[in-house]
Amino acid sequence: MILSDLSLSRRLERAEAVANARFVEARARVMPDSGAQWIDVAGTYAMYDGVRSPSTQTFGLGLFQMPTTADMDKLEEFFKERGAPVFHEVSPFADKALLAVLNERGYRPFELTSVMFLPLDAKAPAATVRETSVQVRIVGEEEQDLWAHTAAEGWREFTEIAGPMLDLMRVSAAIQDSHPFLAELDGLPIAAGSLAIHDGVALLAGASTIPEWRRRGAQRALLDSRVEYAARAGCVLVMICAEPGSASQRNAERQGFRIAYTRTKWHLMGS
Repeated sequence: MILSDLSLSRRLERAEAVANARFVEARARVMPDSGAQWIDVAGTYAMYDGVRSPSTQTFGLGLFQMPTTADMDKLEEFFKERGAPVFHEVSPFADKALLAVLNERGYRPFELTSVMFLPLDAKAPAATVRETSVQVRIVGEEEQDLWAHTAAEGWREFTEIAGPMLDLMRVSAAIQDSHPFLAELDGLPIAAGSLAIHDGVALLAGASTIPEWRRRGAQRALLDSRVEYAARAGCVLVMICAEPGSASQRNAERQGFRIAYTRTKWHLMGS
């Protein structure tokens, strides 16, 4: 039985941090003028992908070692010198002394995320595969733009992010060793999702369905196919992050995912 503890949190947080680092590296390669960069400070991965990018934040703060005052200064300066807000994703298994430090430095809790996991065993692929009219496949390099457009279309009703979403998805498709999945209904692309693997952990991310094609089973098919792929690739855990109480969390729980912990994003006020 896998317990929700410090060891599990370190493994899950590092898998997500590495996936985000690979994304930032892809941005720097595809758009050299973007200034995209990431650094490691005391086991904390700090990402810069643009002032408004959701990837511009840190992962692992206080989880691998307690940051010193100098470490915190370096992390904050990394974002401030680029004109970006300072955000930290913090696991509840991080050093408890970190809470006082964040409060003293002017941080406020900003967002909560359910970090969920599914242990994989020999029964996992058979348990998840089901009959469906939606077909899922991994796209090749020549279809990266098709995948990016499909993924971005799934977010079009969110006007505040719809604009930059296509560029974001094009970068996602260009990540080295990435696994972009496309869901099709009668040959028509209707949904997309991705999978990143690190140290036996498969991170499911970037799933979206074009609005008019929702409730056709696309997300279930994408989840099933990615879990099956992860099992065949030798992964022992699959992870997914979702808003607490959201449809995404409920769908994941129905498929056997457990909530490992609820993570808090902290924002440095005034940044």
